[in-house]
Amino acid sequence: MSVRKVALVTGSATGIGRATAVRFAKLGYDVVVNYSRSEAEAKETLALVEAEGVKGLLVACNIGDDAAVKAMFATIAATFGGLDVLVNNAGTTFFVDHKNLDEMSEDKWDQILQVNVKGTFFCIRAAAPLLKARGGNIVSVSSVAGISGDGSSIAYAASKGAVNTMTKSLAKSLAPEIRVNAVCPGPVDTRWLRAVMTEDQLKARTSSFPLQRPATPEDIAEAIIYLATSTTLTTGQCLVVDGGRTM
Repeated sequence: MSVRKVALVTGSATGIGRATAVRFAKLGYDVVVNYSRSEAEAKETLALVEAEGVKGLLVACNIGDDAAVKAMFATIAATFGGLDVLVNNAGTTFFVDHKNLDEMSEDKWDQILQVNVKGTFFCIRAAAPLLKARGGNIVSVSSVAGISGDGSSIAYAASKGAVNTMTKSLAKSLAPEIRVNAVCPGPVDTRWLRAVMTEDQLKARTSSFPLQRPATPEDIAEAIIYLATSTTLTTGQCLVVDGGRTM
């Protein structure tokens, strides 16, 4: 059984998830790398984790599938004997203009809510016994879309609003053994945004922000690490990391 602390980062094949997984490895945590489709990239993350001299575990799991989530946590328990940190980073969206209500179809709603809301809850529910035994904590990657109502689609914003309120509900119900917090990024320079936005467009979008730039994955990972490891009296909070956009 592992003598190190253990962190699970869902959706850690690329972007924020990868940056967070590597940061935990640098801190001496064994790291569970989770992915649903991006196997090649997830293996790259695993290699980066193991290069830090810790143990990594690669688990394919669509977090929107409750049975698969339960199986993932059974594997974690069998491999490491416990869990200290759950980072709910996996998520999905569709880029739909907010004025185009007809394009925001029921199928798109269902896919977004299944992963972003229900999947996040499935992971927390499955992790709770392991985290409770070790006094662990949870950090969910939400979005300022859940605060302002902006974002890639109306359903995405609604899903992140749900994550924010669920963070508060679970911070109460899982206390005092488990802390539950969330990070709410603004625009982050990741594969997600680059699929629909050029570098110049991203710069133009963020030029009016007080800090005048988008976040990097490392910016968000830093906030996650703070909530997970550097504070012991913070729970039920949604930490905005958006360069001042929502002030």
